[in-house]
Amino acid sequence: MATVFAQAISVVFALMLLFKRKLPFKITKHDFKINSHCVRALKIGLPLALQECLTQISFLALCAFINRLGLEASSGYGVACKIVNFAMLVPSSLMQSMASFVAQNVGAGDEKRAKHAMFTGMGIGLIIGVVVFILVLFKGDLLTSIFTTEKAVILQGYAYLKGFALETIVTAILFSMVGYFNGHYQTVWVMVQGLIQTLLVRLPLSYYMSIQPHANLTNIGLAAPIATIVGIILNICFYIYLSKKMKKENA
Repeated sequence: MATVFAQAISVVFALMLLFKRKLPFKITKHDFKINSHCVRALKIGLPLALQECLTQISFLALCAFINRLGLEASSGYGVACKIVNFAMLVPSSLMQSMASFVAQNVGAGDEKRAKHAMFTGMGIGLIIGVVVFILVLFKGDLLTSIFTTEKAVILQGYAYLKGFALETIVTAILFSMVGYFNGHYQTVWVMVQGLIQTLLVRLPLSYYMSIQPHANLTNIGLAAPIATIVGIILNICFYIYLSKKMKKENA
């Protein structure tokens, strides 16, 4: 209820600002129709929306796998996810800004600058990723203790972070490449490689790790960086293919 109330206040302030400043154009009912821009937006956005939907469903399945290990493991995973979400803020931000920046340069015909942006994003992400990796790997118990005081839950959360730690480095590479491809309107490929990672690598591997006799969260956490590494390999192959295709088109 607090979230809905906060959003409602935002809407009220936005409307007040619009009425106060007055729009420099008129909006009529004829403006609300499907045009070529809407169709193009759907073609670009629908694959990403489908990927995000299936990815969230996969996280629910992952929770179900971990719940088999008991209440402490489930709670530890929940605490670890809060740290993971925070750790992924920088790669996610790089990916979103990369898509916009690359799209602008592609539209301006400056492909060289678009590629330079991708490699710059990787460099920035790797520097920050290494710092986060060291912090998560060696001080993960300190991070998890921020959210809980139960020692067993802290240890379980730290166990998951040990396996997940490498993800903070490899994601910097993957997300920069994904942003680059989104900027080139290759959202169908982004969806395909994302689903391969999630449905064919991460989920099966997590499930396999969870049914072992001595299953633990560290091994389950390893599924994330392994899936990301597979995604990097796939994206490198597609990057080579796309580069050759653009060279032929320019020729």
